[in-house]
Amino acid sequence: MSWHGYPRFKASAPRAARGGIKAQSRHGDFGRNWWARRWIAVLEGFRLGARLARGRSYARRGQVLDIAVKTGVITARVQGSRPQPYEVEIRVKTLSKADEAKLGAALSRQALFAAKLLAGEMPQDIERALKGTGVSLFPSRLDDLHTECSCPDWSNPCKHIAAVYYLMGEEFDRDPFLIFRLRGIDRDRLAALLAGRAHSAAAGRRAPAVGSMGRAAAPAAQSIEASAAVFWDGAAPEPGWLGEARIPPLAAALAKRLGNLPFWRPSVRLADALTPLYLRASGNAQDVYARRAPE
Repeated sequence: MSWHGYPRFKASAPRAARGGIKAQSRHGDFGRNWWARRWIAVLEGFRLGARLARGRSYARRGQVLDIAVKTGVITARVQGSRPQPYEVEIRVKTLSKADEAKLGAALSRQALFAAKLLAGEMPQDIERALKGTGVSLFPSRLDDLHTECSCPDWSNPCKHIAAVYYLMGEEFDRDPFLIFRLRGIDRDRLAALLAGRAHSAAAGRRAPAVGSMGRAAAPAAQSIEASAAVFWDGAAPEPGWLGEARIPPLAAALAKRLGNLPFWRPSVRLADALTPLYLRASGNAQDVYARRAPE
């Protein structure tokens, strides 16, 4: 039998896979955060019908043996009904240098965006900030993706590609930087893009004062204590010499910036497990600073 000239293949059961990557989602939708759902919405725009359901089943059963993420490309092996796993490749269009510059300029206008991104969080209004620049962080059209699978299914994307896509959606939940890496921007490059405008402004503020003759004004002279006894004995520090001590607005910022382990599968995300420890340490440090006993 055939459908519109294409042969119909009888649905086959996949071979059991050992050590595969199992989705944490056991039922319902994939992706908790909006950026993960945004990624999955592109896949569901292909209108694959039953293949989407089978792709979700493959992801939850652990049929995806491994996934590797590099700049602009995702490769994976998926165990299907044949002894040899199928090779899957998903290519994402990377941003041009001009688009990178537009993205950096748009995001650096919001200091909170930079703080959240560098702490491993995706700002809620990031797409609104990019609106009007002609740049989309997430693939906005099917043409932005190129997918291939070594299976005999004529449909592209097939259920094997869909399974990998769903697992990537879960990984975006844990590591928002993945979308930047796929679009060709690593962490160092993103930090440079976010800091570029701030550095330019700061450099302008730090420029030396110029007098009427065009010479830079000399820095103010600092007095040095001439008495050796006073120098070595020292004096009581002025009040507030250590500055203000306060708990950082973003807990576990360093851990979040380093990102989660790839395809971390315990029930609690690594950054989520560390956050209470950072909060407790910050509170204890503030108590020590204030010379109070911890509660």
